[in-house]
Amino acid sequence: MKILIIDNDESLRYMLTEFCNHAGWDSDTAINGREGVEKFHAEDFDVILVDYHMPEMDGLQTVKEMRKHNQQVPILVLTVDERQEIADRFLEEGATDFALKPVKAPDLISRIQLHAQLANMRSAQEESEEVYTAKGISKNTLDIIADHLKNQSDPSSVDVISKDIGLAYPTVYRYLMHLLEEGQVKQVISHQKIGRPKKLYKWYTK
Repeated sequence: MKILIIDNDESLRYMLTEFCNHAGWDSDTAINGREGVEKFHAEDFDVILVDYHMPEMDGLQTVKEMRKHNQQVPILVLTVDERQEIADRFLEEGATDFALKPVKAPDLISRIQLHAQLANMRSAQEESEEVYTAKGISKNTLDIIADHLKNQSDPSSVDVISKDIGLAYPTVYRYLMHLLEEGQVKQVISHQKIGRPKKLYKWYTK
């Protein structure tokens, strides 16, 4: 497997390269989005890691440029920004998932493996994928979340679902909102003894 690492932070590029070496993967690096897009066009990569805040071309524009030419390769965004509106913008442009900084090796490696497997599944389902891409929704990711909810007898919070299936919180939240909108998931309000009521989600069974 070959990973493209796009980040303007030299120390982070080195650390991510070491993560890849540890996992037995090849990797290449780019110092900004513009260089990353050029390398993306010149070679084949299995997974892309892209930083959000970069000079010349930020992560959002980088994702947008890459998706003009390739709808399948997994693109993981590296960011300290956990705002849902930022996550939504990235997902709408075609980002696959997020790795929140500071990045931990076990989490990132397992996430890369998950999305590489999903990409292999997705290549066999290109036609059905096209229906969802415009909404920033991947059918395989949607299926993973739906299957998880179907197997849960009790409603779960976004953070619990996120930990159980290995996807970032903003990604899970966006997909849950899509399922809620489609009427396939229902929201349950759990009143806590201390603090605000908690929103839980459960597969809707008629």
